[in-house]
Amino acid sequence: MDMFDSIILGIVQGLTEFLPVSSSGHLVMAQTLLGTEPGGGIVFEVAVHLATLVAIVIFYFKRVMALTHGVFTGHGDSWRYVGKLALATLPAIVVALTARSFIEAQFASPWVAGSLLIVTGFIVWSTRYTITRGQALEPSWRDALLIGCAQAFAILPGITRSGTTVAAAMALGMAPLAAAEFSFLLGVIAMAGAAVLMLPELTSASPELMTSILAGGSAALVSGLAALVIFVWLLKSQRFYAFSWYAWIAGGSFLAWLALS
Repeated sequence: MDMFDSIILGIVQGLTEFLPVSSSGHLVMAQTLLGTEPGGGIVFEVAVHLATLVAIVIFYFKRVMALTHGVFTGHGDSWRYVGKLALATLPAIVVALTARSFIEAQFASPWVAGSLLIVTGFIVWSTRYTITRGQALEPSWRDALLIGCAQAFAILPGITRSGTTVAAAMALGMAPLAAAEFSFLLGVIAMAGAAVLMLPELTSASPELMTSILAGGSAALVSGLAALVIFVWLLKSQRFYAFSWYAWIAGGSFLAWLALS
């Protein structure tokens, strides 16, 4: 993969990781349209996910520092919130460990990514009816587990992780901005876990691949920060559901392209 492709895929990853349109689905579609392999395979994807993890930490820096300080000083509220994040992580871990072959097969099919992007449109559209209802600033333990199940479903290409977890959180009664914060902090755990698992491959990458990784990662970091700003603005303005139209059009257009190519 050349430098241009790496930057394009990094931008795609950064924007779609946070906007409710599925980063995994867009990476599959972008790779199909560019006619290229995934930039070093799983290693490149983990690298750009790591870059978007950094974007989350920067965007929620005060909250991350407060939680970290609270955990180390034994603050009960911090331990409870982090505990709920840990609980919400479990469903994705179980699915990743028990259904790895099935998941990898779905990533190999562009048709799956396009079809599930249309499903994402309906998930995001559901927030039109829940965005003004919720008031809770954090989920209950039961709700945290259910949000985690939504994240596990979003492992499939074409299903938005951010949109699905935020939609689930708001449907369960959380306020929009609190739902976004829980979703993105939950994403930190998932992305960090994936990065740790792939660290040996990442550190042993060839100089050529490392150049692509750095270019793609830098693009993902910058575009990811921009996407976070847009995401929060959409929630505040109650226009979050508008991305449904994009998901429907993008998914439908990609399926039509596959059918005609």
